[in-house]
This record gives sequence, C-alpha cells and structure tokens, in this order.
Amino acid sequence: MTDHVTSPEGYANLSRMAFGFATSQILYAAVRLGVPDALASGALPVEHLANSVGADPRALHRLLRALVVLGVAEEGAPGHFALGELGLPLRADHPLSMRSSVLLFGDPATWQAWGALTHGVRTGEAAFDHVHGRPLFDYLAGHPHLSEIFNTAMREGAEQIAPAVPKAYDFTGVRTVVDIGGGNGTVLAAIVAATSGAQGVLFDTAEGAAGAAGTFQRAGVSDRCSIEVGDFFDAVPEGDLLLVKGVLHDWDDDRCTTLLRGCRKSITAGGRLLVLEPVMPERLGTPEAGGVVMSDIAMLVYTGGRERGREEFRHLLAAGGFDLAEVTPPLAGSAIRILVADPA
Repeated sequence: MTDHVTSPEGYANLSRMAFGFATSQILYAAVRLGVPDALASGALPVEHLANSVGADPRALHRLLRALVVLGVAEEGAPGHFALGELGLPLRADHPLSMRSSVLLFGDPATWQAWGALTHGVRTGEAAFDHVHGRPLFDYLAGHPHLSEIFNTAMREGAEQIAPAVPKAYDFTGVRTVVDIGGGNGTVLAAIVAATSGAQGVLFDTAEGAAGAAGTFQRAGVSDRCSIEVGDFFDAVPEGDLLLVKGVLHDWDDDRCTTLLRGCRKSITAGGRLLVLEPVMPERLGTPEAGGVVMSDIAMLVYTGGRERGREEFRHLLAAGGFDLAEVTPPLAGSAIRILVADPA
C-alpha cells in the first residue's frame, strides 16, 4: 500500500489533535486565573486585567492571544480583550457554565491520569488508579477542594438535561422517586417539581450529596425531598421509581449487577427503574457517536468503567432482575438516553 501525501488541511487537523492538551491547559489557565469572570463586564486593557487576576502582563497578553486564536476571546483596540460568545460559558455566572468542568479536566490529578492512558489500554485498568494508587472516588474523599469542583462539574452537566427528563418520561402517578447516586439533586429536583404529589429521596455518599439541600431549596421542593447517605452497593431506599443516572458507566459488569440487584429488592410492586446513560451506537457514523466514544475513553481513564450499547444494557439489566422496556431518544442534544426497565 502506497502512502499518500497528507493534504495541508489534514496535516493541520492532525496537528491540532496532537496538541489538544495545550488547548485544554490554555482554557484551564484562563479559568484558574479568573480571566473569564474578570471580563464579565466587557473589554479590559491587558495591564488592568493582569492587575485584577494577579498575573504578569506580558505573559497574560500571550495567553489572551491564544484565547483569541481559539475563538474564546476577542481583541478590539490593540491590547484590549473581551470574551467572545464561545467563551461566555467559562464564566461562573453563565446559565450554561462549564467553568468547573474545565477546572476538573485541567486539574493536575486529572491531567496526570490522562497521561497514563497507554497503561490503561495495555492492562484494561483505570489509569487514575495506576497514577494515584487508589480509585477516583476514594481520592476525591481525601481532597475536599477537588471533590467540590467534581460535584459542581457534575451539576453543570446535569443542568443541561434535567429539564428534559420530565418531558421525555411521564412521571404521572409516581409516589416516590429515589435518585441513586444523584449527587446534588439537580435531576431529582426537576422531576419532583414537575410531578404533582411525588416525593423524592436523594441517595448518595456524604461527599456526593453535598449541596443537595441547597438545590432542593432553590427549586422549591425541600418539603418533598429528603437526603439519605449510604453505599448503593450495600442497599438502596425503597420507592416505586428508582433513578440511576451516570452511575453504571463508572463500574464493571459485576459491580453494576450488584447495584441493580439491590434496586430490584427495593423497588415496590408495579415500580420501574430508569437508567440515564449514554448508549453506544452500533455504528460510529451517527451524530452522537463522538460524545459517547470520548466518554468511554474517559471512563477507562477515571474509573475503569465503560459506556455500553443497547444490547449490553439489556443483558446487564437482565442480570440485575430487570427487563429493558424502552430506550428514549437522546435528551436535550446530549448523548444521554433514558433506559426504562421493568422488574422481571
């Protein structure tokens, strides 16, 4: 087979991929310094901005030029910079903020784990465990600041799909929704707020549930939602609708089966299980494939878990005592779908 000369455009695209880590760190440095928030009111001269965020003016100027090239910032008058439309979600106060997600992805602990991806591919083990000597969630429990960033990043992601959940599934008649591993309760709050008479139970570790009380209060559902702390591999609270979002992809099949069997024991008569996860498409040419595949690689790095296809979910649910009844279209432009399961 004869090698063909790569086109200039193809070479440039490959080069951008190879140096993708640099782009990530440019965004991380900007957010860590507070540049997007400092530019919330409009354009500033470099010297003023440098004084505001505590940076060297010349070095900050170089960072800002990089942000302009990336389309995140704009330069008006020479030496005066503002956020571009693409950069607005880097602000903490933006309704679709991804500030904490950038801080999480760019943190040294995360960064180092991605550096061990080769080890993960060779062994099938979580790269994070190899680098840090313990699983991700154990590490977060010992690093409160990073745990807070992680929880906020998870909230940012949940906020994108939460309003779509009660629109994609009819919760009418549901008495008790138990959100297993539900973090700060963003999705649960949206469901309870949209479902007359429903009660909500948020079940997670103490670290994971941090912030849930505030979420319920802001949503006006504090009187209908409670928080229970525990280990979902041991047991889960009873309810007629059990919700598991973004949990199964963290774990291997054996651990998932343990969790699902616990759900089967706790689900009341006539109840249902909703699993909210990305679903790996059968073919990679679909619009959602890119997001699911990249999430799958992230699971290899962070937890040793993986994303699964529809039939893999069917078999996994069957092992846990459930029949897969329905799979919804992706929620709100994301790769996440609702897998509806009935007790077998």
